[in-house]
Amino acid sequence: MKIGHEYDYFRTEVKPALESKLDEFRLLGYEKVTEQELWGYLTKKKWKKPSENIRLFKIVEEIMAVKVSEYIHYATIEAFKGTGFAFDSEEDRRQLLK
Repeated sequence: MKIGHEYDYFRTEVKPALESKLDEFRLLGYEKVTEQELWGYLTKKKWKKPSENIRLFKIVEEIMAVKVSEYIHYATIEAFKGTGFAFDSEEDRRQLLK
Protein backbone atom coordinates (compact mmCIF):
# COMPACT_ATOMS: atom_id res chain seq x y z
CA MET A 1 0.00 0.00 0.00
CA LYS A 2 1.39 3.37 -1.07
CA ILE A 3 1.63 6.08 1.57
CA GLY A 4 2.22 9.63 0.38
CA HIS A 5 3.40 10.68 -3.04
CA GLU A 6 6.32 9.14 -4.91
CA TYR A 7 8.10 12.51 -5.07
CA ASP A 8 7.94 13.05 -1.29
CA TYR A 9 11.40 11.47 -1.25
CA PHE A 10 12.76 14.62 -2.95
CA ARG A 11 10.99 17.17 -0.78
CA THR A 12 13.91 18.09 1.49
CA GLU A 13 16.23 18.36 -1.50
CA VAL A 14 13.92 20.73 -3.38
CA LYS A 15 13.10 22.88 -0.34
CA PRO A 16 15.19 25.83 -1.68
CA ALA A 17 13.16 25.78 -4.92
CA LEU A 18 9.90 25.71 -2.94
CA GLU A 19 11.06 28.63 -0.81
CA SER A 20 12.08 30.57 -3.91
CA LYS A 21 8.67 30.00 -5.49
CA LEU A 22 6.95 31.08 -2.27
CA ASP A 23 9.07 34.26 -2.29
CA GLU A 24 7.75 34.94 -5.79
CA PHE A 25 4.18 34.42 -4.53
CA ARG A 26 4.83 36.90 -1.70
CA LEU A 27 6.22 39.50 -4.11
CA LEU A 28 2.95 39.23 -6.03
CA GLY A 29 0.86 39.69 -2.89
CA TYR A 30 0.10 36.11 -1.90
CA GLU A 31 1.76 36.05 1.53
CA LYS A 32 -0.39 33.33 3.09
CA VAL A 33 0.49 30.43 0.78
CA THR A 34 2.51 27.88 2.76
CA GLU A 35 5.10 25.38 1.65
CA GLN A 36 2.71 22.56 2.57
CA GLU A 37 -0.05 24.06 0.40
CA LEU A 38 2.29 24.50 -2.55
CA TRP A 39 3.56 20.95 -2.17
CA GLY A 40 -0.04 19.72 -1.98
CA TYR A 41 -0.81 21.49 -5.26
CA LEU A 42 2.20 19.94 -6.91
CA THR A 43 1.48 16.39 -5.74
CA LYS A 44 -2.28 16.45 -6.26
CA LYS A 45 -2.49 18.43 -9.48
CA LYS A 46 0.80 18.89 -11.32
CA TRP A 47 2.25 15.48 -10.49
CA LYS A 48 -0.99 13.53 -10.44
CA LYS A 49 0.68 10.85 -12.57
CA PRO A 50 4.32 10.65 -11.44
CA SER A 51 7.05 9.57 -13.85
CA GLU A 52 8.97 6.44 -12.97
CA ASN A 53 12.50 7.72 -13.56
CA ILE A 54 12.09 11.35 -12.58
CA ARG A 55 15.26 13.33 -12.09
CA LEU A 56 15.81 15.94 -9.41
CA PHE A 57 16.44 18.74 -11.92
CA LYS A 58 13.09 18.00 -13.58
CA ILE A 59 11.23 18.34 -10.28
CA VAL A 60 12.98 21.66 -9.57
CA GLU A 61 12.17 22.83 -13.11
CA GLU A 62 8.49 22.02 -12.62
CA ILE A 63 8.38 23.79 -9.25
CA MET A 64 9.91 26.92 -10.74
CA ALA A 65 7.44 26.80 -13.66
CA VAL A 66 4.37 27.02 -11.40
CA LYS A 67 2.36 30.13 -12.18
CA VAL A 68 0.59 31.94 -9.37
CA SER A 69 -2.63 31.89 -11.39
CA GLU A 70 -2.46 28.07 -11.70
CA TYR A 71 -2.09 27.68 -7.96
CA ILE A 72 -4.86 30.19 -7.15
CA HIS A 73 -7.22 28.43 -9.55
CA TYR A 74 -6.47 25.09 -7.87
CA ALA A 75 -6.86 26.57 -4.36
CA THR A 76 -10.21 28.12 -5.30
CA ILE A 77 -11.57 24.81 -6.59
CA GLU A 78 -10.33 23.02 -3.46
CA ALA A 79 -11.99 25.64 -1.25
CA PHE A 80 -15.32 25.09 -2.99
CA LYS A 81 -14.94 21.32 -2.56
CA GLY A 82 -14.33 21.73 1.16
CA THR A 83 -17.38 23.88 1.85
CA GLY A 84 -19.96 21.53 0.43
CA PHE A 85 -20.99 24.20 -2.09
CA ALA A 86 -23.23 22.92 -4.87
CA PHE A 87 -24.29 24.83 -7.97
CA ASP A 88 -27.44 22.74 -8.15
CA SER A 89 -28.55 24.02 -4.73
CA GLU A 90 -30.76 27.09 -4.97
CA GLU A 91 -29.77 28.22 -1.47
CA ASP A 92 -26.02 27.94 -2.28
CA ARG A 93 -26.48 30.02 -5.45
CA ARG A 94 -28.32 32.71 -3.50
CA GLN A 95 -25.56 32.84 -0.90
CA LEU A 96 -22.99 33.23 -3.66
CA LEU A 97 -24.84 36.19 -5.16
CA LYS A 98 -25.13 38.12 -1.87
